[in-house]
Amino acid sequence: MNNLGFVFPGQGSQKQGMLAEMATEYPLIKTTFAEASEVLGCDLWKITQDNPEGQLDQTAITQPALLAASIALWRLWRDQDNPLPALLAGHSLGEYSALVAAGVLDFTAAIALVNKRGIYMQEAVPEGTGAMAAILGLDNDLLAKVCQEAAADGVVAAANFNAPGQTVIAGSSAAVAKAIIACKEAGAKRALPLNVSVPSHCALMRPAAERLAEDMNDITFRSPDIPVIQNINGQASQIPDEIKANLLKQLYQPVQWVDSMLHMRDKGILQIIECGPGRVLCGLIKRIDPGFESLGIDDSQALQQAVSLIRTQA
Repeated sequence: MNNLGFVFPGQGSQKQGMLAEMATEYPLIKTTFAEASEVLGCDLWKITQDNPEGQLDQTAITQPALLAASIALWRLWRDQDNPLPALLAGHSLGEYSALVAAGVLDFTAAIALVNKRGIYMQEAVPEGTGAMAAILGLDNDLLAKVCQEAAADGVVAAANFNAPGQTVIAGSSAAVAKAIIACKEAGAKRALPLNVSVPSHCALMRPAAERLAEDMNDITFRSPDIPVIQNINGQASQIPDEIKANLLKQLYQPVQWVDSMLHMRDKGILQIIECGPGRVLCGLIKRIDPGFESLGIDDSQALQQAVSLIRTQA
């Protein structure tokens, strides 16, 4: 039985200089970025390496940069004829990477789409008027009650169920600020504002989803070659129109990452490879279930270690 799963990271995993070391050894990395650059009309590789004027952290650039990085690593894994995973999942923006890997979306179409997604998200909520915060050590039901009370000052709700006792909230700045105070009073271990430019996965993103829907109408969605667990329900669909609808809802509904990983576990997945820069998801996965073996492949040594381990146990 295939017990291998792949996950793809979202915003926050970008880093200046990401994949630089691997690019010297594997030309496929820069080739993938060159494809993305042609779509965007800018040198995406140069931006990821030099980060001029902080461009890498501008959401319209961050999203295609992360997608390109993840797909470059996926192509590298495939190019070496390594075992294929039985299931895929991606956190937030990473769901687009998973859908490209699964053959649902063409890479170049996805690059253009996530670039627009970033633009629409930023334009939906003027900078400074939205916020997100990480809440640690508070029960989900209690957190929901806190958010409901704080919503008197504007939109605020759970945005990412990342791990047991680790949830992110999002909404209007005033309501999030009020919720942070209330969470601390309710017994949260920590309640920390996040350095983000847009409040993702909350009702404020509905206008962005409506604009993105028009662009998606011009893109072909196919049935996946490998099932992709989707963010909004922690389930995998084989129906292209359903996958598309879920992807749009993802913008304004919370990321059910805990449920997604539990779905992987229930399907017999024991080893999970994080296919993208950083190891953020590896950390969350260990908190969800210590029984998972999670590995990163964002440098040459880590890639070789993962290949050796997976092939040995395949």
